[in-house]
Amino acid sequence: MALSNPIRFVRPGRGGKLAVGYEATVLTEICDVLLDARKNGNLTDKQLQIADQCEMLARAFAKVGIIALVDEATGYQEVRHREALQALLDRYLSEEKAKWAKTFPDEFYKEIFRLRGWDYNPKSVKRPGVVGHLTNDIVYSRIQPGILNKLNEINPTDTRGNRKDKHHQFFTEDYGIPELKQHILNLIFMMRAASDWKEFRRLVDRASPKRGETLQLPLGD
Repeated sequence: MALSNPIRFVRPGRGGKLAVGYEATVLTEICDVLLDARKNGNLTDKQLQIADQCEMLARAFAKVGIIALVDEATGYQEVRHREALQALLDRYLSEEKAKWAKTFPDEFYKEIFRLRGWDYNPKSVKRPGVVGHLTNDIVYSRIQPGILNKLNEINPTDTRGNRKDKHHQFFTEDYGIPELKQHILNLIFMMRAASDWKEFRRLVDRASPKRGETLQLPLGD
C-alpha cells in the first residue's frame, strides 16, 4: 500500500514548513481493505462502524468516477469548463462599465517607480506607457483565469493602442472590486518587502502565479 511511501510537500499558509501527505488513491485502498475485512467477518463492532463509513465513501468515489468518464467520453467536460469559467467571469466582471472611482492607491504606483528605479513625482499622473503592461501582468492576469482576456474583449484598445475606459471599471461592485482591491493591497505589501523589480517579481510569481485560461474544476456534480 502507498502508506509506506508518504509524500513531503510545502503546505500553503504554514510559513514554508514541510508536511507529509499521501496520494488520494490511498483512501480508496483503505476502504477496500476494511470492506474486505467486514465481508470476512474480521472486524470489531467499532471497526464495523468505520467500514460503514468506508462503504459510503466508496459509493461516492464510484459516482464521481462515472461522471468523469462520461464527461470525457462525450466531451461534456469541455462544456462544464466553459460554463464554470463563464460563471466565474460573471461574478467578477460586468459588461457595463461603472463610473470611474479611484481603485489603485498612489502607493501602488510609487512603489512601481521605486522598484523600477524611476523618479516619482506625486503631483503628476503621467506614467511611462509600460506601466499599463506591468499592471496587466501583476494585477489582471493573476486574479482569476480568463479575467484579462475578458477585459481585453469588453474594453479593447483603439487604433492608437489606447483604451476608452479603465479595466477596473468593469469589475462588479459587490464582488469583483473588493477582490481586486485586496489583490492590489497584497501586491503593495510585497512591493514594500522587495528591494528591486526582479525581487518583487519573484515574490509575485510565488504568491500569485499567472492564472491563464485554465480553471481547475472539481469532479462530480
